[in-house]
Amino acid sequence: MKKVTPNTVRGYLAAVPQEQRFALEKLRSTIKSIVPDAAEVISYDIPTFKLNGRMLLSYAAFKKHCSFFPGAGPIEKHANDLKSFQTSKGTIQFTPEHPLSTALVKKLVKTRIRLNEARK
Repeated sequence: MKKVTPNTVRGYLAAVPQEQRFALEKLRSTIKSIVPDAAEVISYDIPTFKLNGRMLLSYAAFKKHCSFFPGAGPIEKHANDLKSFQTSKGTIQFTPEHPLSTALVKKLVKTRIRLNEARK
């Protein structure tokens, strides 16, 4: 059977198990409070925020974890704050039981915005 990919953020979240959905909705709400003008789209089959036409960050649910994709720069800059999370070059993994704090998400998002602005 072919997997159906939602074409809206609302559709994506509706297909996510409840515990993960709650964690992702909290993350989404925090991001929207920082960048209310950012556009929400589905890109590469996951929810993504774009600001000024440029990809800002993404998030997704997986079988055993959730991921936040702020890019490599914010992860490098805030490595000390991320020691209790599994990270890779541009990804932070978390679970509903051990979510990213609102303060940490704000730091990561603001750093991503600054890095994007510096590229202009």
